[in-house]
Amino acid sequence: MSKSQSNWIDLRSDTVTRPSPAMRAAMQAADLGDDVYGDDPSVNRLQDYAADLFGYEAALFAPSGTQSNLLALLSHCGRGDEYIAGQEAHTYKYEGGGAAVLGSIQPQPLQNQADGTIALEDIAAAIKPDDFHFARSRLLALENTIGGKVLPMEYTQAATSLAHQRGLATHLDGARICNAIVKLGISPREAVRGFDSVSVCLSKGLGAPVGSVLCGDKSLIAQARRWRKMLGGGMRQAGGLAAAAQYALEHNVARLAEDHAHAERLAHGLRQIAALTVQTPQTNIVYADMPAAACAGLDGLLREHGILARVTPHMRMVTHLDVSAADIDKVLTVFKTFFNAWNAPTSEGAA
Repeated sequence: MSKSQSNWIDLRSDTVTRPSPAMRAAMQAADLGDDVYGDDPSVNRLQDYAADLFGYEAALFAPSGTQSNLLALLSHCGRGDEYIAGQEAHTYKYEGGGAAVLGSIQPQPLQNQADGTIALEDIAAAIKPDDFHFARSRLLALENTIGGKVLPMEYTQAATSLAHQRGLATHLDGARICNAIVKLGISPREAVRGFDSVSVCLSKGLGAPVGSVLCGDKSLIAQARRWRKMLGGGMRQAGGLAAAAQYALEHNVARLAEDHAHAERLAHGLRQIAALTVQTPQTNIVYADMPAAACAGLDGLLREHGILARVTPHMRMVTHLDVSAADIDKVLTVFKTFFNAWNAPTSEGAA
């Protein structure tokens, strides 16, 4: 982002957040060591804190959520194994096929239902028998939230129980698990119950500049640490980044409720525009459908007013700690100004 855009309202994602002054102060004050040797005190503190917060034996700090998920897949599965995931899951669709490319692990994608779940009967049917014709089914990987939707606790408990009964391990891509925690009003430990591992992203709504933590038992984390080194994720004096992540977990979880409220404020205002069809947000992600012919003009007007968004016929807007209620009102004003003046092209005019 250029210097002139530093104060723009950015709705592209909650990955665009910038560290607050208090977070920057924590980074500046962090004690440092060499994390590859395991002696960076700030990294060790973060890992111990995250493991205890989510109820696991151990945790590992990784540079990104993509790597953290990949570490889990590589640690749970071996060459020729298979993991089951949703068609819309990041581990399958949006992370470059890393498990297949780097681990020779076969994904078995299944259709996500409208609420983000995978039907239990589909999971059961996808688990392969012990037969050398098939890849070995080893892992069920779910995602919460998925597309901004929160998986119900009853569902995750049923799905993980099914997986364990059938001999599979379970992993949760918890890129926005803290949004689910706030939405459901439950504890972190309750939110991940039944999962053998969880990846928690710290650089989305929680506001840290970099990083995720992978939580699991000591054996899994030991394997993940080896994979992290092999993948180039072993960082040296990483304590400054870990201090930001620590601050995020200690101070920025409860405030996610503000982002959820801002998302509903945005959705409510957009519903007043006849040309739009707006989904009711569960957390901090708003989806609005609009005519394709409107996209270019809307994108231009938003940029004129210092608003960044990915304007598409199925448009996603994400609220976060750098977006205020006043920012939402400004966005709504620009939307209403554009659509009040916009006329859908007639078939004759389009010809």
